[in-house]
Amino acid sequence: MNEDIRQDSDSAKQVGLSRRSFLKMCGISAIALAGSAMVYKRKELTGTVWQLDPEKCIQCGRCATACVLTPSAVKCVHCFARCGYCDLCSGYFVQKPVALDTGAENQLCPTGALKRTFIEDPYFQYTIDEKLCIGCGRCVKGCADFGNGSLFLQIRHSRCKQCNECAIAVACPASAFKRVPVTNPYLMKTDVPGGGKA
Repeated sequence: MNEDIRQDSDSAKQVGLSRRSFLKMCGISAIALAGSAMVYKRKELTGTVWQLDPEKCIQCGRCATACVLTPSAVKCVHCFARCGYCDLCSGYFVQKPVALDTGAENQLCPTGALKRTFIEDPYFQYTIDEKLCIGCGRCVKGCADFGNGSLFLQIRHSRCKQCNECAIAVACPASAFKRVPVTNPYLMKTDVPGGGKA
């Protein structure tokens, strides 16, 4: 009987060692995989990506239609530091709105991507629902024409296919598309109140 217990104990020790060995092997494999992923990521972070220069953009609407993706990889972004949080936002409302409310007939955005939220009298916050944004630039044009330019367009790299010859860049009449370093992929508006960039 003692012989059987010893054999079971020896078997358990062998199983324990094989588990430890297995876990050690898994740990080493995970570290090696993470290291190779970091090397791959570092290689991936070299080169350039397409971006839209907001200083050159003329809001022609071609970003919404020329992109190979539907909806476009170009989305409206908002520089809150520039925004006046206006009740009558020229990026949100059509030129002569029926009322200053969220009715579709009053909104400039054809898809309702620009959201208006009351903060306190007389201030409202405007945010972009990027899933709804098609990159048409209507809100950006309205904001630039009568507002302070807090809305502008940018390529969202999580969507962009980084085509060798960007279809929007080819169609852009203002030559606002250019390649920028992947380490600094966004071009922001300048002249933020208080200095600096948006």
